[in-house]
Amino acid sequence: MSEIRNPDLWESGKLKIDWVEANMPLLRGIKKDFENEKPFSGLKVALSVHLEAKTAYLCKTLAAGGAEMYITGSNPLSTQDDIAAALAHEGLNVFAWYGATDEEYRRHITEVIKISPNIIIDDGGDLVNLIHSEYPELLPSVLGGCEETTTGIIRLISMNREGKLKFPMVLVNDADCKHLFDNRYGTGQSVWDGINRTTNLIVAGKNVVVCGYGWCGKGVAMRAKGLGASVIITEIDPIKAMEAIMDGFKVMPIKEAAKSGDFFVTVTGCRDVITEEAFYNMKNGAICCNAGHFDIEVDVAGLRKIAVESKLARNNIMGYKLNNGKWIYILAEGRLVNLAAGDGHPAEIMDMSFAIQALSALHIVKNKKNLDGMIINVPVEVDRSVAKRQLVNWGVEIDKLTPEQEKYLNSWEE
Repeated sequence: MSEIRNPDLWESGKLKIDWVEANMPLLRGIKKDFENEKPFSGLKVALSVHLEAKTAYLCKTLAAGGAEMYITGSNPLSTQDDIAAALAHEGLNVFAWYGATDEEYRRHITEVIKISPNIIIDDGGDLVNLIHSEYPELLPSVLGGCEETTTGIIRLISMNREGKLKFPMVLVNDADCKHLFDNRYGTGQSVWDGINRTTNLIVAGKNVVVCGYGWCGKGVAMRAKGLGASVIITEIDPIKAMEAIMDGFKVMPIKEAAKSGDFFVTVTGCRDVITEEAFYNMKNGAICCNAGHFDIEVDVAGLRKIAVESKLARNNIMGYKLNNGKWIYILAEGRLVNLAAGDGHPAEIMDMSFAIQALSALHIVKNKKNLDGMIINVPVEVDRSVAKRQLVNWGVEIDKLTPEQEKYLNSWEE
């Protein structure tokens, strides 16, 4: 039972999945454990994550553990049709295709909720929102779920604060082995991969404006600096602004930064970060893109309204001419540039993130009767087990505390 674009693309998708499998040793090891233990036997898993090769291997890992998988994408422009075909070819249930309209995207996420899932793996909170708002009768069957992103966690915390969240959700993004590496190194590399392959322009010598200096913003700024750009940070948090200054970057409001920027990257998780005032302040030829989950950080809809002319400048680049004669360019329709204009994070980075996902799902199943509250942090032992596995994969040994050192660190006496 699948709804995909073209089943005949499966061989291309399989090649991509085989490649990432060879470079995801953590998930390979977990998959072997799951094959032996079958911890998800008899359970249905609804998954909405950017549907590309690394996600596909997570799906195969969960399926190896006995899960009945129902899969959709979390962004219309990040689904890869050959990956969807490869998963469907292996008997997994897939409802997704590239370039889905809003109506089609809605239908696809609805299909994976209607099956009455026992576990939900979400990226941005669309599945959790849908089951609570439109299918409340299915809530009792949900043991719990996992959320991949900062944006999704913000939505979950809001739901929980209002007493609306009805099943426990593990905050995967907040795990150290997720946000310290995925958000910083993964986003940093993949955003510039998407920008560079789409624009084919030099970064060195340019001014790059990074909106937001959380872990993702830190990664994007760090890689921009490494490529030779001068980096400007915009922030609302005074502490993060101070951190950016001490990291060697300029900090200023967006209305001022707009005057200098050649490239603009939003990574805030908020809406209306770059709007009409900034567009009018920009240089002719300024390039804007978004690396936050939803396509509302750069106000593309507002730009369309004030534009007097528009054109497709290059594949995945739309140009908009303002009444002052300046052209502003938007990459990937303002959607996640690293996925809508690239292949997403490197396989080794997603190996850590999805290892946390898989083990967090296992934690839900094993502790379903003893989970404390609706907002669940990734257990420290899960986080550390992933780190230890990764160090083994890298062939790295670290020191251990002696009994005397442990006693010293746990005592208030000298």
